Amino acid sequence: MKYPDAMKGRNQSTATEFILLGYSGLPNPPVLLFVMVLVTYMIILLGNILIILITLADPGLHTPMYFFLRILSFLEICFTAVTIPEMLVKLLAVEKSISFSRCAAQMYFLISVGGTECCLLAIMAYDRYVAICHPLLYTSIMNKSVCLQLVGVAWLSSNLVTLMHVTWLFNLPFCTSNQIDHFFCDAPPVLELVCGNTYMIEIEALTSTVVFVVIPFLLIFWSYLYILTTILKMPSAAGRRKTFSTCSSHLTVVVLSFSTTGLTYFQPKSSISPSSSKFWSICYTVLTPLLNPVVYTLRNNEVKGALRRIFCRLLSSWGQL
Repeated sequence: MKYPDAMKGRNQSTATEFILLGYSGLPNPPVLLFVMVLVTYMIILLGNILIILITLADPGLHTPMYFFLRILSFLEICFTAVTIPEMLVKLLAVEKSISFSRCAAQMYFLISVGGTECCLLAIMAYDRYVAICHPLLYTSIMNKSVCLQLVGVAWLSSNLVTLMHVTWLFNLPFCTSNQIDHFFCDAPPVLELVCGNTYMIEIEALTSTVVFVVIPFLLIFWSYLYILTTILKMPSAAGRRKTFSTCSSHLTVVVLSFSTTGLTYFQPKSSISPSSSKFWSICYTVLTPLLNPVVYTLRNNEVKGALRRIFCRLLSSWGQL
């Protein structure tokens, strides 16, 4: 994760609130922008809730793959709930400030949910690897207990590491300036306000990023190398297409998530500008959760089939009334 150099030689102060500068320069009042963000948020909520309800309602989707998809949709709901409602309030509020404790809480939930989601995407890749490369062992390897344990470890480890990071960061001395050049409390812009030497916490942040972003990405890459090798060995072209179709939705979401994450946190310092940092952060926190349910409903034939069956049952029930 990229962090700016420590700011030195400035007076320290006890911060009670931060001013979010990301909203400066917007039209006043930003009614059109508020409506756009609100509509986007409603689409994110409805889309991900729809995914959860469809995969719960159809017995054919009660498999590990769709269990993980339900967890992913739930995480997307939590992820956007941390940032977008606050953004809506700030768009209409006169004071664009956020309290010290609220900033810490927002950062904690943002990073912990994001870390859990990266791990979950790696777990979903492993699920596809076992299903395609070891189909006879799939039900014994990916049983209900193992699925719950994998999700539990991902959630617990991400939360513990994030709690340590946020607690450490918000116990450091902050400088006189309390202005964050961002729309919400992300770690890099908040760390800019810290006085003194931040070398150790930067090392800790980099290590955490490697564990929860780089390693999951490498595991996904490794899984898909084996998956691709197995698919290419299949004699039937129709079989290859059908098998790959079970992975295409997940692979699309992986590309969306890790590309926006990488552009947010792994750009060279020399190429970083506040505007580009804010742009990629918005893509990471809004665009990806918006597109995930679209990808899984438009590119997944099983989900589309389940949705059609649910509509048919509803229409049949209404016809009998």
